[in-house]
Amino acid sequence: MSKWSRRRVLKGMMNGVGVSVALPFLEVFLNGSGTALASGRPMPVRFGTWGYGLGGTSDIFVPKKTGANYDLPEEIASWEPVRDDVNLFTNGSAFPDASPNRNHFTGWVVSRTGVAPEVDIVPAETIDVTVAKQIGRATRFSSLTATATADARDTYSYLNGATPNAPEWSPLQFYKRLFGPEFQDPNAEEFNLDPRLMARRSVLSSVMDQSRAMMKTVGAADRARLDQYFTGLRQLETQFDHRLTKPEPIASCIAPGEAPVNPLMDKSADAVKLRHKMMTELMVMAIACDQTRVFNMTYSAAFSSIIKPGYPKPHHTCTHEEPVDTALGYQHHASWFTRRAMESWSDFVAAFKEIPEGDGTLLDNVLILGTTDVGYARTHAIDGMPVFLAGRAGGKAKSGIHVDLQGGSVAQVGYTALRLLDIDTPSWGTLSNKTSVPIAEVVA
Repeated sequence: MSKWSRRRVLKGMMNGVGVSVALPFLEVFLNGSGTALASGRPMPVRFGTWGYGLGGTSDIFVPKKTGANYDLPEEIASWEPVRDDVNLFTNGSAFPDASPNRNHFTGWVVSRTGVAPEVDIVPAETIDVTVAKQIGRATRFSSLTATATADARDTYSYLNGATPNAPEWSPLQFYKRLFGPEFQDPNAEEFNLDPRLMARRSVLSSVMDQSRAMMKTVGAADRARLDQYFTGLRQLETQFDHRLTKPEPIASCIAPGEAPVNPLMDKSADAVKLRHKMMTELMVMAIACDQTRVFNMTYSAAFSSIIKPGYPKPHHTCTHEEPVDTALGYQHHASWFTRRAMESWSDFVAAFKEIPEGDGTLLDNVLILGTTDVGYARTHAIDGMPVFLAGRAGGKAKSGIHVDLQGGSVAQVGYTALRLLDIDTPSWGTLSNKTSVPIAEVVA
């Protein structure tokens, strides 16, 4: 009879109180049928994403010129301060393969997973989660996710189909999480160990010691399950170790002095812009202070409900019900919403550019993937889609280039990002969206 049971747990002690961690369901429970830091190390490269809903109007969004020094049509005219820092990929497709086009869903899911969804469930972990597993284990937060919509449901980051990464939606709460009592200022003269953190680390050490002993007593299949199960605990152990070690000084890390006051939480474009600006400033400083190396920002949801002052319909409704202005050749109000989104994208990129780091700026050591859900929202088109890459990934990426994807999958951009981050994967995506060749024009 096996000495193992589902009731067996791993135990540690904290302040004299027993703490237990339950085991996963194992086969052994079943019968036979079942630039440089002070240390000389290079600056870390960070990865982020930025998402907005409802695409654009190709005639006034897509530059006529490809390559460097691309022109800036009306809808992206606000990019002028950051054009040379942004690679723009246009005329991309999100191939649904045998699945239907799931409106306002298929496009962004393919852009961030390389996989066409069969139902309204994200079919795989999003690219930020993949990256965080590689570069997010040495910081206080493996990743940070925020939204300007004031709605905690609005995220483009998923651990799996059932587990979204819930975003921070309140600037005040985001500030408290990042720069509250547990924040360790890398430039402070004194380094005080948090006794609560030390206690948690002690519990985890006890659990991990037991896990190593347990691995020797179970079969191969259970060892594989346990190894997967303890991966998260090992990541937590690494993060505890990081937080219990005095950080190296970081000249660009200047923590905000006062907690912000939450702005209005309505759907107006001005309120969204202000919240986006506040969340961006907090996010960028958290990255500069090396609290995280993976981050996500949502400007608007795929079904964007942003409101234009004096106009009765929210953005998403507008794209379907507003007629095309015969004189302009496009939907005037729908284009107004797109322009506001592109202004905030430009502001987001510029915020990284304003932080000095090493011999350059924070943007030089960042790579940001920008995605949307459609090419042309009025018809739910998932061809003619744009994708953005900002930053230089520690010198590995060229920037300021317009690339025509010529109808190819938007997943090409995600795969290129993975390779620029030195994540060694032979391919990314499935079926028609599968890609194994990075986009050469933007590889330094």
